[in-house]
Amino acid sequence: MFVRYKKVVNADVMVEQSPYFIKEPEKFKNKWKDVFQNNFPIVIELGMGRGDFIIQMAKTYPHINFIGIEMFLSQMVYATEKLEKLKLPNLKLLHLDAKDLGNVFGKEIDTIYLTFCDPWPKKQDEKKRFTHENFLRIYDRVFKKDKHIILKTDNKGFFQYSLESLSQYWYTFDRVSLDLHHDEHPIENIMTDYEQRYYVEGRPIYYVDARFKN
Repeated sequence: MFVRYKKVVNADVMVEQSPYFIKEPEKFKNKWKDVFQNNFPIVIELGMGRGDFIIQMAKTYPHINFIGIEMFLSQMVYATEKLEKLKLPNLKLLHLDAKDLGNVFGKEIDTIYLTFCDPWPKKQDEKKRFTHENFLRIYDRVFKKDKHIILKTDNKGFFQYSLESLSQYWYTFDRVSLDLHHDEHPIENIMTDYEQRYYVEGRPIYYVDARFKN
């Protein structure tokens, strides 16, 4: 399921005023450790939405640097509001199309989270899926060394497609769950805003932790 929020008037102005927002991120390619002023691992979330997941991740793991990436400023503005009273030096936000990751990052990223991204269920939209081979090739350009993708979705078809696409690209799976919240062996998990709603509705959440070790 994918829901688009209504446009927020002046969302661009509000987002750009946030100290967490990075303008012209391409200027920091190969320099993100300087932005964070440390050598901690860097993790990105593609399609961060309203930011519940990445904000809580940054709170929980202070020795990991997090970058939330979102195309829709009308969603990101809610994240900046939530961050107004918080001090999280290990979190930054980018307004960016995932296709442009290679313009912003060198080989600097340790993990990519794909959390409830648009499944693009129609066949003609297959190349827009974040687990299509074209995107996997883009991710190759930014991974520091080993490739590491963690995906969560409520869309069974997209999950099946992703497992096949990742497998064909020679990823192996450290962990797969067909019902994350009721797995026999619990997985440490922080929920996104979508996920919180789906949990209440009792929907199964599909999860895969995929790696490619060079």
